[in-house]
Amino acid sequence: MSLFKARDWWSTMLGEKEEFDQGCLCVADVDNSGRDKIIVGSYMGYLRIFNPHPVKPGDGGQPEDLLLEVQLREPILQVEVGKFVSGTEGLHLAVLHCRKLCVYAVSETLGNVEHGNQYQIKLMYEHNLQRTACNMTYGPFGGVKGRDLICIQSMDGMLMLFEQESYAFGRFLPGFLLPGPLTYSSRTDSFITVSSCRQVESYKYQVLAFATDADERQEIDQAKLGSGKRLVVDWVLNLGEQALDICVASFNQTISSVFVLGERNFFCLKDNGQIRFMKKLDYSPSCFIPYCSVKEGTINTLIGNHSKMLNVYQDVTLKWAAQLPHIPVSVKVANLQDLKGVIVTLSDTGHLQCSYLGTDPSLFQAPRVESRELNQEEFDAEMKELQKIIKEATKTQDIVPKSEKTRDVIVTAEVSPDLDVESQAIDSEVKAEAVPSVTVKITIQSRVTAKKPNLEVCVQAPLAVTCEQFVFDDLEPDSSETVVVSVFLKRNFSPSELEGNCVLSYSTPTGILKAAQCTFSLPLRLICFPAQPSKAANHKITIDTNKPPISFLTIFPDFVDPSEDDQANVLGFQFLSGSKATLLASKTSQRYRIQSDQLEDLWLITKELRLRLEERFKKQNCKDFACTFSGSIPLQEYFELIDRHFELRLNEEKLQELLSQRAAQFRAIERRLLTRFKDKTPAPLQHLDTLLEGTFREVIALADAAVENQANIFQAFTKLKSATHLVIMLISLWQKLSTDQVAILEATFLPLAEDTKEMGWEETVDAAISYLLRTCLSKSSKEQALSLSSQLCMPKDTSRLKKNITLFCDRLAKGGRLSLCTDSATQQAAVMPGGCATIPESDLEERTVILCSTAMLPHHGQITKQKFKPGLSGESAEETEEP
Repeated sequence: MSLFKARDWWSTMLGEKEEFDQGCLCVADVDNSGRDKIIVGSYMGYLRIFNPHPVKPGDGGQPEDLLLEVQLREPILQVEVGKFVSGTEGLHLAVLHCRKLCVYAVSETLGNVEHGNQYQIKLMYEHNLQRTACNMTYGPFGGVKGRDLICIQSMDGMLMLFEQESYAFGRFLPGFLLPGPLTYSSRTDSFITVSSCRQVESYKYQVLAFATDADERQEIDQAKLGSGKRLVVDWVLNLGEQALDICVASFNQTISSVFVLGERNFFCLKDNGQIRFMKKLDYSPSCFIPYCSVKEGTINTLIGNHSKMLNVYQDVTLKWAAQLPHIPVSVKVANLQDLKGVIVTLSDTGHLQCSYLGTDPSLFQAPRVESRELNQEEFDAEMKELQKIIKEATKTQDIVPKSEKTRDVIVTAEVSPDLDVESQAIDSEVKAEAVPSVTVKITIQSRVTAKKPNLEVCVQAPLAVTCEQFVFDDLEPDSSETVVVSVFLKRNFSPSELEGNCVLSYSTPTGILKAAQCTFSLPLRLICFPAQPSKAANHKITIDTNKPPISFLTIFPDFVDPSEDDQANVLGFQFLSGSKATLLASKTSQRYRIQSDQLEDLWLITKELRLRLEERFKKQNCKDFACTFSGSIPLQEYFELIDRHFELRLNEEKLQELLSQRAAQFRAIERRLLTRFKDKTPAPLQHLDTLLEGTFREVIALADAAVENQANIFQAFTKLKSATHLVIMLISLWQKLSTDQVAILEATFLPLAEDTKEMGWEETVDAAISYLLRTCLSKSSKEQALSLSSQLCMPKDTSRLKKNITLFCDRLAKGGRLSLCTDSATQQAAVMPGGCATIPESDLEERTVILCSTAMLPHHGQITKQKFKPGLSGESAEETEEP
C-alpha cells in the first residue's frame, strides 16, 4: 500500500456491466478545437467523448461533461485519432470493430438555447474486413506528408494496410501463432510487434510493400515460384516473456526509443533493437505510457499494476508511487482545462478517472508522552499475568480459531422430514423404478453488510444436488436470503456418508474475506426403502447394548408399517443400488444384528441404528446407555475391498501407459503422412492410412477404457470408505475408545477425501499405521529408532498394508492405546498402570517386518480367510499357508 494516493480531479462510472481494455481509451483533440478530449469505446459498442471541467477537484462527472454518447452496435476494440481523411489535415476518429474499420468526423454545432453546444459524428468512410481484427496502429507510412495511414493486425497474423479510403495490401507475418501488441516507428519507417515466440520483431514498410501478396496463405514452395520477395524481419530481440504493450516515444528529433512492457520486466530499446535499459518489476503490471521528462536525456514512464498502484519511473529509477481506486487497464496523459499533465486511467469495469500527483499536508501532531516513574513491582505482576494467559492459550492445539459467540452471517440448513412428492432427480444413473429426492431449505441471515456472497452446497458423491452454487447481490444488515435445493442419488451405488455441507463466502466492506458454513444430515430413506427381510447373508455383525431392545416400530417409524406386528423385531432394507440388508433385534438378550451380502452396506444401517438408539434414550434422560462390540472384526472381508481398489489402481497405470504409447505411435504416423503429402513426387502410402485409422481406434478405445476404469475406482473407493467407517466403529466399540482416540483412528484410516494418482489410499494409510506402530503402539525402543520413508509411492501389492492392519488390531487387543504423545516413558505408564509386566508378543509380530520392506512378504492370495477375534492371544491371528 502506498503512502500517497493519486489525487482525484474528476471521475465517472461508464455504463453498467460494460467491459473495457487497453485500446478503449484515447486522449486527443478529436474535434480540432485546440483542447484535448477523452474518447472511450467499450466492448458493448458504446462510444463516449468527455470534456471534464469540475468546479473543484474531486467532483464527479456532470451531465454536461459528456459531449457525445452513441451506440455503434458492434464491440469497439480500439479508438485512435489521426489524419485519416484525404484532402484535409484535420483530425478524425478511427474506430476498430471486429470486422469493420470506421472513420468518423466529430464536429460541434453551436447551440441556440441554454443547453449549450451539440456534438455529432459523421461517417466519412468504412472498410469491411475479411479477417477478424485484433489491434491497429497508424502513422505516416513510407514517409508521406500530411496524412496518416492505418495498419490492422488480424487474429491470424495478417497486416492489412489502408491508405485512407482505399485498401493498399496485406501481408502475413512469418511464423505467426498468436497476435501481439503492434506499433509504428516513424523514424525508421517500420512496424514493431512482439510475436508468440516472446521476441520483439521489426519489419520495414518497404519490405512489406514489395513482399509477396498475402491475400491468401501460400506454401513456401509456391511462394518461391510467385512474384515478389519473401517477408524478412529487420531485427529481432528475444525478451523471454510475453509483452503486454509496446510503444515508440520520440521527444526530440535525434533520439527515438521503443518501450516494451513485459509480464515481469520493462524494456527500453534503441531503433536497431539494442537494449538501452531494462527494469525488473516486483509486481504484475497492467498498462504503461512514456511521457516527456524535465531532465535532459531521460524519459519518464507511468506504469500501473494489479495492486492498484501507479508508479512513476525516470528511466529505471522509481520517483513516485501513488494508490489508485481501481486496477488500470489503460493510462494516458492529457492537458485538460489549462491543467497540464492530468493522468487519465480506465479500469476494465468502466471507472474513468482524471487525477494528479500530490499530497495533503498532515496537520496531526503526536502529543508528548508524559514521563512517569516506573513501578517495578506492578510491571512484574503484569508480566506474570500475561505469561499465565500465554501459557493457558498455548495448551490448546487448535489450528482453527474458535468460532465467535455472535457471528456476522449465519447459515442454517433445514432438511424436510418427508421425501419430495414429485422427485427432483435429474440425469440419475440409478436403475431403480423411482429415485427419491429430499428438499433442503438453506437460510442466510446477515447482521452486517456482506458483499458478493457466494453459496456452495456440497454433498458427497454419488449424491447430487439440483443446484450447487448460488450468487447473491450484496446483503444489507439485518437481511436474509433463502434458497431451496433437492438432494438425490445420482449414481448406482450407495454413498459412504449421508451428510452435506453449505459454505457461504463473502467479503466485508473493508475487503476482508470471510466464510460461514453449516452441515446437515440426510434421511436414510433417500438411498433405501423397506423390503422383505432375508434370513441368509454373507456378512453379519452383532451390537451389544446395556438396555433392553426397543421395538422397531418406535425407532424406525419411517420404515415400518404399524399394521404389521411381525416387523417389530426384524426389518429389511432395499438399497436403490439393488443390494439388501436386514436388521434384527433379539427377544431374549440386549443385542441387535445387522446382516447383508455386502460388507459396505452394513455401515449406514449400523450408524443409523446407533444414532437412533442414542437419540431415543437421550429423550428418556438415560445417560448410561452404551453400545459395545465383542464379535470378530471382519478383516478378511475388509482386505478383499482393499485388493479390489488396489487392482483398479494398477489397471489405471497400465491403461495410461498404453494410451501414451498409442498416442506417440499416432503422432509418428501423422508425421510420416504429412511428409508424404508435402513431397513434390508423392510416393505410395504403403498402408499408412490404414495404420493411422487402426491406431486412432485403439486410442479412442483406450481412452474409453480409462474413463470407465476411473469411474470404477471411484465406486470402489466409496465402498472402501464405507467399510473403513464400519471397521473404525467396531474397533471403537470393542476397545471403548475415547473421542480423541476415535479421531486419531479416523485420521489414520481415512486421511484422504478422494483418491488421486499422486497420493493413493493404500500408501497413505500404510504410512500412518506404521507411524502409530513406531510410536504409541511400539513394542520396544528398537522399533522407535526406525525411521519412516519421507516419500509416499504406490506399493507393488497390499500384503504389507494388510499385515500392519492386523498387527495394529493385535496390539490394541493387548492393551495398547492410541495417543499422539511420542514420549515412550509416558506412553508406557499410560498403557501399563500399576507396574504391570510387558505384554508378550506373538509369533506373528516376530515374523512381521513393520517399517522396512527388505524381506520378501507372501502374496495376499496366500493368506487363508480369517477373522480377527478381539481379546484372544496372538496365536489366533497367526498366518497359515495353504498346503
